[in-house]
Amino acid sequence: MTVVAIDGPAGAGKSTVARALAERLGFTYLNTGAMYRAVALAASQRGVEPGQIAESLAIGPGERTLLDGRDVTDEIRMPAVSEAASRAAADPVVRRVVVAKQRDLLEHGDWVAEGRDIGTVVAPDAELKVFLTADPAERARRRADELGIDPATVLAEQTIRDERDRTRKHSPLAPAAGAVEVDTTGITVDEVVDRIAALLPGTHR
Repeated sequence: MTVVAIDGPAGAGKSTVARALAERLGFTYLNTGAMYRAVALAASQRGVEPGQIAESLAIGPGERTLLDGRDVTDEIRMPAVSEAASRAAADPVVRRVVVAKQRDLLEHGDWVAEGRDIGTVVAPDAELKVFLTADPAERARRRADELGIDPATVLAEQTIRDERDRTRKHSPLAPAAGAVEVDTTGITVDEVVDRIAALLPGTHR
């Protein structure tokens, strides 16, 4: 079993890089943020608090995110769900449930897992821990291009979310001990993947 943990703030390129790296290595890709988004989406649709239903949800966080068997990949990327997911992720009940689900997945096979607390909480013994960063304006531009909305709006929401993620009591966003920081500003996905793959033992390149 080999786990590559990729953490970092929204828009740093975690999902794109992790997916490309998993393909390069022949590993399975795990988008842990999608799990929190799925919990937030389900809670908003049912009119309940995320902590009330997190345990009962069946979430498949692969290339397409499944919520109780329904494909919600596009729904969970909407700005309102992003904001709700940030709040849900600050709930200790939700975190306990989702982290347990993530650890169960990572116990078998080879994974590239991305999120905000993989190296610090979910898989602190990961073979490689990476913390991606990027200039805030570029992060906002990337997300705006992805969603087709105004970069200024994304930047404003991103600033609030970054502060919440950094200062939350449970699992605040921070580089894990021993993590390699990679700034993705102005470089291509392939270049980022090359840098990360070079950090793994030769048998995995």
